[in-house]
Amino acid sequence: MILIALILLFMIDSFKYQGLRKKLIQKLRKKGITDGRVLSAINKVPRHLFFESSFVDFAYQDKAFPIGSGQTISQPYTVAYQSSLLEVKDGEKVLEIGTGSGYQASVLIEMGATVFTIERQKDLFDKAKQIFYKLNYRPTVKYGDGYKGMPTYAPFDKIIVTCGAPFLPKELISQLNIGGAIVIPVDVKDGLQVMTRYLKLGQNKLEKQLFENFKFVPFLPKKS
Repeated sequence: MILIALILLFMIDSFKYQGLRKKLIQKLRKKGITDGRVLSAINKVPRHLFFESSFVDFAYQDKAFPIGSGQTISQPYTVAYQSSLLEVKDGEKVLEIGTGSGYQASVLIEMGATVFTIERQKDLFDKAKQIFYKLNYRPTVKYGDGYKGMPTYAPFDKIIVTCGAPFLPKELISQLNIGGAIVIPVDVKDGLQVMTRYLKLGQNKLEKQLFENFKFVPFLPKKS
């Protein structure tokens, strides 16, 4: 089955798309992305497979793109930036809040992470599961409220939030290992978020680090 899947992937991941990915990597390098593991992972993930067939020509532009349900597939630069801040090591357990298209999770998998990802939009959840299967990725995918995280599988080494959050949820802090990190875009003003990394130094001790401003779709309110 794995061999068949790889053959099918090769058939749909043509030299054209591989070439476009190499050009995308060059653009990311020029924008300041230097982490070789991140760039290698992005170069391996066929981003066009996360698009409807009529929109594949947009797949390797360094832009976000709508995927339905008011959500977007993040700009490649944003994915690269967050992935770099996460500093993933092989085998680390990474929780992603906001599966969306599944693209960010796929990049983390290619970086060697064991990925757990949660999505609250049922149609996106279903689509992402199909894409993961097609690409032979096997993250743990949950349909549910991102504010609650995945306590069943905690603790995690790293947590990444892929939507604009009004604050850092306490539930996520409690599910992070001491020595771990959370990368989350936190609301500042005018629909912008500042990319923030929290390092968990002790049971009740966080170190806050601020980086560039971005614009994400909002972290939806908690489900009752």
